[in-house]
Amino acid sequence: MRVEYPLDLDDLRTLPQLIRTLEAVGYDGVATVETRHDPFAPLVLAAEHSQRLQLATGVAIAFPRSPMITAYTAWDLQAFSGGRFALGLGPQVKAHNERRFSVPWSAPVPRLREYILALRAIWACWQHGTPLNFRGQHYTFTLMTPFFTPPPLEHPMIPIHLAAVNPAMARLAGELADGIRLHPFISPRYLREVILPAVHDGAARAGRTLAAFTVVGAGFIVTAPHERDLHQQREHVRQQLAFYASTPSYRRVMEVHGWAETADTLAQLARQGRWDAMAACMTDEMLETFALITPDAALPERLAERYGGLVDVVQLALPLETPEQQARAADLIARIHALPEAHAPQP
Repeated sequence: MRVEYPLDLDDLRTLPQLIRTLEAVGYDGVATVETRHDPFAPLVLAAEHSQRLQLATGVAIAFPRSPMITAYTAWDLQAFSGGRFALGLGPQVKAHNERRFSVPWSAPVPRLREYILALRAIWACWQHGTPLNFRGQHYTFTLMTPFFTPPPLEHPMIPIHLAAVNPAMARLAGELADGIRLHPFISPRYLREVILPAVHDGAARAGRTLAAFTVVGAGFIVTAPHERDLHQQREHVRQQLAFYASTPSYRRVMEVHGWAETADTLAQLARQGRWDAMAACMTDEMLETFALITPDAALPERLAERYGGLVDVVQLALPLETPEQQARAADLIARIHALPEAHAPQP
């Protein structure tokens, strides 16, 4: 398994030192989220201050951006990083598209399929001089003059990873994408029974193999040097899980485990704005289903038991402020790297 650090910083001035530390302790990559900040800007600094870290958006919200805008940004990051960039895309939910980004909403799977095809048509034009003549239901790109064409890349194959919670998007990832980015609100059972079969179905429909397909994410991971240090993190994750479980789009994750009624209760509490009451609905069984909670000593083995052969990359945010914390991180990452290799997804 490879290990990725999730970047979500409020102050980019601290990023260069963090990136150097991440590389020094053995992290394999970093990924940005699009919550409070732009997901692309930090990766410019990350590319500048690292030599081998893989860089990814995990994820950028697709529909508020024209595929042309995204194509230029990804092309520049791939050039600047020397081929270390992967473009993670997600659709977000209807309310955020319409009310936060002020963009029209339509069925996300066919629109994102077209988005990916448009990106690849644009990149083929830039790399190979292929005439740009993409015409779809949502996007049309037919103009590209030399003045607006960036130079070809040494590493032109920019991987595209899709965020997926439900099987329709996972099926699209298997059909067209180079990888899938799992939502933190996931369980091994849901991954095994719902997501990965959908990925394989999409690949089979497209007549492609998944030999180079990457599965990123292993849900919430709560770890600390000692058992006594886990309680505060457990309760924080319980609150996060309650929020995700209240989202109608994620109800199916709860349904698989027979907890649809709890999801409905949480959705009602969310509509009422009773955020403080929601965590109590998430039982310890639910918490341990959706989060791996373990002291450091057992973490690599627990990861192997829970996600071995299911995921290629795990996200793990470890504290790195002190030399002792950095040594702890280096030891954990080295032990995770030493786990037996089992490429995901398994057929």
